[in-house]
Amino acid sequence: MTESNTDTTTDLAPHHSFFSRLYTGTGAFEVVGRRRLFYIITAVIMLISLLSIAVRGFTLGIDFEGGSKISFPAAENVTTEQVETVYSDTLGMEPVSVQTVGSGSSATIQIRSEELNLAQVNQLSDALYNEFQPKDSEGNPSRNEISTSDVSSTWGSQVTKKALIALAVFLVLVSIYITIRYERDMALAALAALIFDLVVTAGLYSLVGLEVTPATVIGLLTILGFSLYDSVVVFDKVEENTRGVLHLNKRTYGEQANLALNQTLMRSINTTVIGILPVIGLMVVAVWLLGVGTLKDLALVQLVGMIVGAYSSIFFATLLLVSIKERWGPVAAHTKKVLSRREQGRSGVARPAAAGSGAAPAARSARTATATVERPDREPRTGAPRPGSRPTGKRQKKRH
Repeated sequence: MTESNTDTTTDLAPHHSFFSRLYTGTGAFEVVGRRRLFYIITAVIMLISLLSIAVRGFTLGIDFEGGSKISFPAAENVTTEQVETVYSDTLGMEPVSVQTVGSGSSATIQIRSEELNLAQVNQLSDALYNEFQPKDSEGNPSRNEISTSDVSSTWGSQVTKKALIALAVFLVLVSIYITIRYERDMALAALAALIFDLVVTAGLYSLVGLEVTPATVIGLLTILGFSLYDSVVVFDKVEENTRGVLHLNKRTYGEQANLALNQTLMRSINTTVIGILPVIGLMVVAVWLLGVGTLKDLALVQLVGMIVGAYSSIFFATLLLVSIKERWGPVAAHTKKVLSRREQGRSGVARPAAAGSGAAPAARSARTATATVERPDREPRTGAPRPGSRPTGKRQKKRH
């Protein structure tokens, strides 16, 4: 009968779906408690990125390496393979890259090559005009539709230098703000997450072989703001949940931080998804409609950076904050105290009764163990009287 009632009660208990618990923040997903696993994952990602940067390097754009760029309107049947054949047959060498930008009537063939002299440019332009007959806006073949430009590598290096200066200033200002608004440990965790975002985003560009342009460097700066925003949102909830935690004996700092992660997890996911959608729209407009390479490079680095930033704010920044806190200081002492009390409570439940003891001592032991489980914040009662307590009547009678 009891089992039937228990089964009925279990069946009637409300079952919340995964997404419901995720949205309400009641999922109790253990993130901080498994931080060693996430540290390993983060370290592997970081190591792969650094190795790729050191071994493969980057595919630098023409703005960094310098060279010549030739472009002309693409006819319907023109392919990049045909353009590469004309280039190699005319100049006797291979181009660096040939790509089609845009689609339909606005499609353009762009050739990137080593720096060409004037004679080579004229020779290549004549060959491209004779082979593909590029047309102007009125539909007439025109040699003027073939444009050439020389790019110096100095401009790209200047952009990179200014970007690095801006990055250093940004990191200093962020550190000062978070230290004043929150505390030093949060500033260290946020800076570590920002460095992780930069290295992993750059490592992905190196690993996949994506071209690095000045727009990519500028895009790296834009993703730092998003990553910092997501981390600050979680830190704000951590600060709220851990306020006064040192005066309590039921939960540790790490457990309260894990609760904050659960409460802000859906917010982080929503922010990332909402931020990614416009970036994807920008990539669609840049690549298929307008054919603007700068917009494509800017949108691509933002897309990668937002995904990496969402990961670091949830699975790295807060976990690192907890590890720093539990390494030394009052939070470390409080965590040891709470865990020690819990261990005492568990040992009180599991301790067997002594051999030859009567029913009354066994009952007292059971009551003591139950009280210890129900109130883990209190010390377990023992046979010794509390300090300052007065003797009972039975003890007084024995004295007389």
